[in-house]
Amino acid sequence: MRVEKEVYGEEAMEAFGAGLAQAFNKGAVVYLEGDLGMGKTTMVRGVLRGLGYEGPVKSPTYTLVEPYEFTDLEVFHFDLYRVGDAEELEYMGIRDYFTERGVCLIEWAEMGLGVLPEADVIVSIERIAQGRKVVVASGTEKGSLALRSLSEVKI
Repeated sequence: MRVEKEVYGEEAMEAFGAGLAQAFNKGAVVYLEGDLGMGKTTMVRGVLRGLGYEGPVKSPTYTLVEPYEFTDLEVFHFDLYRVGDAEELEYMGIRDYFTERGVCLIEWAEMGLGVLPEADVIVSIERIAQGRKVVVASGTEKGSLALRSLSEVKI
């Protein structure tokens, strides 16, 4: 399954992420693809807002992961841009983050190939004229089920 949308502006990207939040309420591994400055962290902020989080959301560029806890869900925002070797992720115990009720939002997932689990959902962001083209595609059956729930949500 695949969802495609043009998004114009930071507020719209955050709103798009909030719409996606409902698809991830049962846990998911989500790869976020796109060049620097495409709005990946802004989308993550939207997902977190859609789940009810009101605090600050910062990029985990230097910490590698920022955790967020909810009543029935844990969200982990990863930024693997600075990872030199995927084996580094093993040393930090990355496999412990991938639980049934966990949502792992991973920027620069290609830096962890061979260590990271398969993506349930892949979000690709690219520049178009005055905005961004966002493509959300399922990578697993769990991802397909998650994206089917989006048909009821306006994103």
